[in-house]
Amino acid sequence: MSNQVKKWVYLVVLSLIWGTSFILIKRGLVGFTPVQLGAIRIIIASLVIFSFGFKRLKEVQKKDVKWISSGAFLGTFFPPFLFALAQTQLDSGITSVFNTLTPLNTTIVGVLAFGAMINKRQLLGVVIGLLGSIALILAGETLDPDKSYWYAIFVYMSSLGYSFNINIIKKHLAHLSPLAITTASFAVVFLPAFIVLVWSGFFDLMVGANPPIASLGYIFLLAVIGTAFAKLYFNKLIQVSSPVFSASVTYTIPVVAIFWGLWDGEQLQAVQLLGALVVLVGVYLSNKKTPTD
Repeated sequence: MSNQVKKWVYLVVLSLIWGTSFILIKRGLVGFTPVQLGAIRIIIASLVIFSFGFKRLKEVQKKDVKWISSGAFLGTFFPPFLFALAQTQLDSGITSVFNTLTPLNTTIVGVLAFGAMINKRQLLGVVIGLLGSIALILAGETLDPDKSYWYAIFVYMSSLGYSFNINIIKKHLAHLSPLAITTASFAVVFLPAFIVLVWSGFFDLMVGANPPIASLGYIFLLAVIGTAFAKLYFNKLIQVSSPVFSASVTYTIPVVAIFWGLWDGEQLQAVQLLGALVVLVGVYLSNKKTPTD
């Protein structure tokens, strides 16, 4: 199979996997709290990554530890908790749209914290994307007043965490293999996640009269496929395609997530679709490369 074919296969696979992650979070929250769900997800994904990536830890040098630790907490530890918390108020499809802000936030963080340059078109994209996000929140508050669409701030915080992590890897960890970075990141957050899980009352719940086995199954799928294997496939996509093509998965994830949401009975109004389109336009403009880039 040629690289041209492989990159499209990986793109479709990642879109299906990550687009399905939001409905799996929704189902996991039926039986567990956001804190429990986040901790379980990290622990299971860690164990899977360790099973085939543990030997790569020898690549990590002493100088890398502080950057891996910073990126691990920002991009691996906090997002699972924040996404779960957001979906206690937001539908899975809408959450996936807010998640598309990650490339846009990567541009902002790169400029403000890492000295990256930004052109006028990218600046316009940042403004449009943020305006679209605000429009989505205000529309949601009007159309569904029983839910707090301001919980989107937790998705935005996750997006910022991912953005810092991406910039840290690009600037300070480019000499390490993707698998080494991923394994080391999970090694950093595994123990804190386990402490949180014990504190959350998870084990008392599981030995009780009616343990939420079905919800645990959804979280298991989320951790193994949506976290561990998805990272592996994304690394493969980067290897066989350009960064711009790899980033295009951002635009296809909401399509899958919104489909699952509608299938599960979620409602999506025309004004919300318009807001989502504005966000995607902003993300596209902020990441579109010029011929000289």
